[in-house]
Amino acid sequence: MAAARTARRTAALGLCALWWWAVLRLALEPAAGVLEGAVAVGGWGLSVLPVHCVPRRAAVGALAAGRWRRALRGAVPGSASPGPDGGERAVGE
Repeated sequence: MAAARTARRTAALGLCALWWWAVLRLALEPAAGVLEGAVAVGGWGLSVLPVHCVPRRAAVGALAAGRWRRALRGAVPGSASPGPDGGERAVGE
């Protein structure tokens, strides 16, 4: 278990060093090329990847499905809303 953790940290540190090398080479070396640009852009793209997202059902405090739809229609539980003929009707009708 500890060996796997060490290997992951070593790989992460190596990839981080590679990314910084590419970024600094792009910034400081006039002869930097496509390889450095691809590494820098690829690393930046991974940094904005939403890996912290979870499915809505598993999220703590997630809103129920259809909540915004009901709110935008003005359908508040227990209140009346206009029916198809313009008259008042209960929400459950």
